[in-house]
Amino acid sequence: MNATRLTTTGLLLAALTACSDAPDTAPKKAASTYDATQATAVISHYADIAEAAFSDALGGARTLQAAVDALLEAPSDSTLAAARDAWRDARVPYMQTEVFRFGNAVVDEWEGQVNAWPLDEGLIDYVDDSYQAALGNPGARANLIANTTLRVGEEEIDLSDLNGELLASLNELAGSEANVATGYHAIEFLLWGQDLNGTGPGAGERPASDFMTGEGATGGHNERRRDYLRATTALLISDLEQMVAEWQPDNADNYRATLLNDTPENGLRKMLFGMGSLSLGELAGERMKVALEAHSPEDEHDCFSDNTHHSHYYNGLGIANVYRGEYRRADGSQLSGPGLHTLVAANDAGADAALNARLDDSLAALQVLVDSAENYNVHFDQLIAPGNEAGNQIVRDAIAALVAQTAAIESAAAAIGITQLNPDTADHQF
Repeated sequence: MNATRLTTTGLLLAALTACSDAPDTAPKKAASTYDATQATAVISHYADIAEAAFSDALGGARTLQAAVDALLEAPSDSTLAAARDAWRDARVPYMQTEVFRFGNAVVDEWEGQVNAWPLDEGLIDYVDDSYQAALGNPGARANLIANTTLRVGEEEIDLSDLNGELLASLNELAGSEANVATGYHAIEFLLWGQDLNGTGPGAGERPASDFMTGEGATGGHNERRRDYLRATTALLISDLEQMVAEWQPDNADNYRATLLNDTPENGLRKMLFGMGSLSLGELAGERMKVALEAHSPEDEHDCFSDNTHHSHYYNGLGIANVYRGEYRRADGSQLSGPGLHTLVAANDAGADAALNARLDDSLAALQVLVDSAENYNVHFDQLIAPGNEAGNQIVRDAIAALVAQTAAIESAAAAIGITQLNPDTADHQF
């Protein structure tokens, strides 16, 4: 969510200067209790995992682009289903990259164009008459696909050419974070359409004929819808190419070089802050607690596709990847090396064991969400429904596991002398 992205950036600048790319002006802390050479190896391997995960996300986006091309070449139920499958597959590596977002400003500032949510889908395309947009959002029913101009205040925007540069410029249109024109969720909406089922079963049901031209076409303005889907998919690939380049080795001018040239203390703090903030403020808070307390399917992460259970699970797996120094690549190969656990175990075996146990607990709790969807066809939006006490409890259990995990992350940080961690809560109380 954009609000969380902004909150995190502010926290980095104000309270965790040592965790940003700015000079370290924080008060002197207690002496660190880790071997600097080992710490440097851990941080280097962290960068290896980032490069691998973002590269896999890029590969998934390219496969998605091929599926989108096939859909637009011959729109049918089968080509639409294949494009949807490719979108789901592309989410697997990407969601494991989000642990790199918090603490690394280069990722956090980039992320809004790639994965911002929730979105006012009326900005992009037609919506049902029952659609309730975000209050006060002037772009809530702009319908970029149906219109070739858009007036915002005194400005008239030319929409005749739906290209990536234009679409990116419309993110947060008129200052509203609900105006999301690009990224995974814009593509998701185009492939699925609105999920009009509320907290009942079922996802979006956009017909393949919305991408047809000529006889049998539905939806209206289909050439522009096709252009929009092409443009935002191409922009996603361009964005991911940019981020992969930031993590490539042997480049003195990219972010990886900046990270490795910083102090080990700052590198380790970024790793731990990223784990804790994704665990607590983002996943437990913005992505689960908000939706549960409001019983609102509009606040679920992958709300059009009902893929939220997988996105939550792979966020959790990304946290474990960083701590354990492991990442299973899209081709099935295993990337392993020195993780934070090696430093923590050397100083406090109990803290290491406790965090490993909490990581296992949170992954097990998130797996329950996956099992509910895959084995019983009860998805996240149904689990959070009012009156579904059993479903609500499944989500509460996952939140509780993530909260306990975050406390264990803080303890592990203290074990190696990393203080002032303060994982972002996104202003949630747990």
